[in-house]
Amino acid sequence: MVDIVREPKSKKPRWLYIAGGVVVVLVITVALGRLGPAAPGVDKSTVWTDSVKRGEMVRSVRGPGTLVSEQIRWVTALTAGRVERILKEPGAEVDSSTVLLVLTNPDVEIQALEAQRQHTAEEARLVDLQTRLENQRLAQEALVATVHAQHREAQRTVLNNEELFEKGLISDFELKNSRDRAEELAIRVDLERRRLEVMREAVESQIGAQMAQVERLRSIAEYRRGLVASMEVVAGVAGVLADLPLENGQWVISGEVLARVVQPGRLKAELRIPETQARDVAVGQIALIDTRNDTIQGRVVRIDPAVQGGAVMVDVRLEGPLPKEARPDLSIDGTIEIERLSDVLYVGRPAYGQANSLVGLFKLVDGGGAAVRVTVRLGRSSVNTIEIVEGLEMGDEVILSDMSAYDAHDRVRLR
Repeated sequence: MVDIVREPKSKKPRWLYIAGGVVVVLVITVALGRLGPAAPGVDKSTVWTDSVKRGEMVRSVRGPGTLVSEQIRWVTALTAGRVERILKEPGAEVDSSTVLLVLTNPDVEIQALEAQRQHTAEEARLVDLQTRLENQRLAQEALVATVHAQHREAQRTVLNNEELFEKGLISDFELKNSRDRAEELAIRVDLERRRLEVMREAVESQIGAQMAQVERLRSIAEYRRGLVASMEVVAGVAGVLADLPLENGQWVISGEVLARVVQPGRLKAELRIPETQARDVAVGQIALIDTRNDTIQGRVVRIDPAVQGGAVMVDVRLEGPLPKEARPDLSIDGTIEIERLSDVLYVGRPAYGQANSLVGLFKLVDGGGAAVRVTVRLGRSSVNTIEIVEGLEMGDEVILSDMSAYDAHDRVRLR
């Protein structure tokens, strides 16, 4: 046998293997760094999505409220008194003459009796004054008649004396005396007649003043009697007694509210619209009132100019028949239609999107397996929808839920 000589194998240095391994690790590290962090996963069942649509979008605002009667009568106390008896309880049907409760106050009754006494006394003074002035007037008329007769007699005496003077039977002195007497009586007749006219005018003035005093006291007496009668408190209008917050023996003061009477067949809705949405509400707009069991159509009739508690009060007149559950103070929800926008892109209102703003929404891609962030310009908003100005197209599906937890990511996985 022949031995074959084999050459020994060459041995590579170990440092070459180490260097190669380092290079591989560096390449992998750089590649992974360029890939970036992995997209976080989101449970698809926990997010709310909607598709972008094109068509008519109805702008509306919504607010809670209550049904109230269009005609409410607040029954107040005309005088202070103690509640003696309560005759009706809330919920009772009443008419205008129904007595709700009875008050008592002895002071009011005494004041009514005193006012009546003063009125009667003043009427007696009027009768006495009329009698006295009438007697004075008659006496003056008699005096005028007497003086007038004396004047006529003096005139006849003058005529007679003139004839006697011409015949020389009397002196010139006697003739002049008769003439002076006639002139004096003529003056007295005129003065007494003028005095009679002044007396007549004075009689009318004094009687008129006294009659005015009698009338004033009569009005006071009637007012006092009215206060006594008002202690039998009546409803004043037909309707339903909605409230009577009193107890027997309770003392009430003048002007205090005793009861509230409403007309249940004539109701309106009072809605509290958030002040940020109320700027577009106008009188005449259509509204839908949700009573939880039914829906009533109405129309805006009044907008409160003031803001209370961050909301504006809006009155809605109800149109059509009312459902059976409609009654005063019923809690409701109201939706007011602002306008209808034709041929616009719109989508469900996102949890964090405001009207006329730029927002980042996650749009579904890869057949719904992932979502990427896109910048969207929003336009006019409604209760449940909002207009898309740019950033999305019809048919795009976006996530409307709050995704603020993923603000640091532009892509998420949906699992």
